[in-house]
Amino acid sequence: MTTTMAKQVSDQDGPTPEQVRRGRRTAMLLFALGFGPMIFATIMFYTGWLNPAGHTNNGTLIQPPVPVANFHLETASGQPLAERFGPDQSKARWMLMVVAADCDSKCEQLLYLTRQVNIALGKNANRVARAAALGSLPADLEARWSDEYRLMERLTPVEGRSPAWPAALDLESEPSILLIDPFGNAMMRYGADNTGKEMLKDLKHLLKLSQIG
Repeated sequence: MTTTMAKQVSDQDGPTPEQVRRGRRTAMLLFALGFGPMIFATIMFYTGWLNPAGHTNNGTLIQPPVPVANFHLETASGQPLAERFGPDQSKARWMLMVVAADCDSKCEQLLYLTRQVNIALGKNANRVARAAALGSLPADLEARWSDEYRLMERLTPVEGRSPAWPAALDLESEPSILLIDPFGNAMMRYGADNTGKEMLKDLKHLLKLSQIG
């Protein structure tokens, strides 16, 4: 009797193979429900596959996408930018990042553009963060920053590291806006030749497809 009870207790010490398989299936289902739509949306956006609206992106695709970790940027508090993104971040958002060597009039045009596009998103505005990684600012823009761009986060390179920007960028001659997805990949570029309407159309399309960010 004692031996039989001991065996029963021993059998209950760990999960059965069937319980392990069931747990794995559950974990995979939860992952698919949470991140599947985002992955599917990205595939659809890049390829146009099964896209009922026939949408064509207005920005320039960055292929392959570049992880933000390559930029070696940090916030004013010293937090690495890459920590804001990824499947383990429940509050990861899309991001519009203005990048430039020296912020001239074209650069400020892009700063203004990202602000206006963000406002135009309406109820979805909080799904898209704004940031800027700028080499230098003219004194008048620096003085106006807290009034005009106070919601745009300033990013700086980690000490001793230089950003590895996408190959298509030439920041010495032209500033750009990078669109970064919630997984932390720079996937799209906009320049001074893009309009706010074009950028807004792309963002609305992505936010509609995506359940993440």
